[in-house]
Amino acid sequence: MAKERIESLPKHIGIIMDGNGRWAKKRGLPRKFGHRQGAKAFRKVVRYCKEKGIRCCTFYAFSTENWSRPKEEVDAIMSLMKEYLDEVRKYIDEDVRVIFIGDRTKLDHDIQQKMNALEEDSKDFTSMTLGIAVNYGGRAEITNAAKSIAQEVASGDLDLSMVDEHTFSQHLYTSQMPDVDLIIRPSGEYRISNFLLWQSAYAEFIFMKNILWPDFSEKDMDKALDEFARRNRRFGGV
Repeated sequence: MAKERIESLPKHIGIIMDGNGRWAKKRGLPRKFGHRQGAKAFRKVVRYCKEKGIRCCTFYAFSTENWSRPKEEVDAIMSLMKEYLDEVRKYIDEDVRVIFIGDRTKLDHDIQQKMNALEEDSKDFTSMTLGIAVNYGGRAEITNAAKSIAQEVASGDLDLSMVDEHTFSQHLYTSQMPDVDLIIRPSGEYRISNFLLWQSAYAEFIFMKNILWPDFSEKDMDKALDEFARRNRRFGGV
């Protein structure tokens, strides 16, 4: 890969895996089949990003708002989550570090155990960092960070005068990852749905209208990366 191409790559991509249910509905299938097909797209895209030299990717797997979906669908997603985690373990052989972001306390104990084990077993890997957002919400993350900082200030462990943007970032779930440079959302929705609100302050957004997540391919990722490379990122400058 040419030097200029490497330099134009985002350091951290956030992907909203949207459109699983609609993919299934279009085919007259239960929504859970869309989630299963979406899991296949997840596996394919993770490996492709690693091949392209992307250093960090975070996938929006399950939001805090998704609990409001029908119980049958939520149960199917949680069952699939266990399979996800077994599949993700294979990335350990590929030097991929796995980090889960979100509140795990509402998840089944066996899912939490799998998450903890994956993070521990992959903590020293450096080829790529794979973030998976489960029971995640950007507002809840920011609220939790504010509470944590307030507690440290109240206990005397942190001086209020030392609280700045860097300090705040270090209290987020993503403290071990750089801010996101690019957020991709297929399915034709034009919103970020409470995903990486703090971290996406200067992110580029690419919304793909004519593709649902289960059909997302390597070519779609290349289109997004090409579009990102064409953008003039000034970060408030001129």
